Amino acid sequence: MHIQFAELPVFDQDRAKRFYTRHFGCEVAADAAMGPNGWRWIELKFQGAETTLHFVKRPDDKPSTDPVMVLVDAAIEATVAALKAGGVEIITEPQEAPWQPGRTVAEFRDSEGNRMVLGSR
Repeated sequence: MHIQFAELPVFDQDRAKRFYTRHFGCEVAADAAMGPNGWRWIELKFQGAETTLHFVKRPDDKPSTDPVMVLVDAAIEATVAALKAGGVEIITEPQEAPWQPGRTVAEFRDSEGNRMVLGSR
């Protein structure tokens, strides 16, 4: 059995859910209440992947300054173009990774301001 799980710090669960379902075609695997504070257990599944993305609450609306997740993508340039067309902030255009020649990387910010990396295989 192979299971991967990633936790992503968010401030607004609904906004984050819309972002990942719209821009990455994620499917909602779970969305259930988690107690009296209104926070929910939300899991999103990337199409064709074995990874489930779960949102964890961060204490305020300040995003991390470091990348919080790397998404591996076979078509980085096309993904960046689609993200741009959807109004997503691109931090770094596709370029060769200085630490791994032959690998392409790009960076963007998600709806919660998280710094994310797209990396080729």
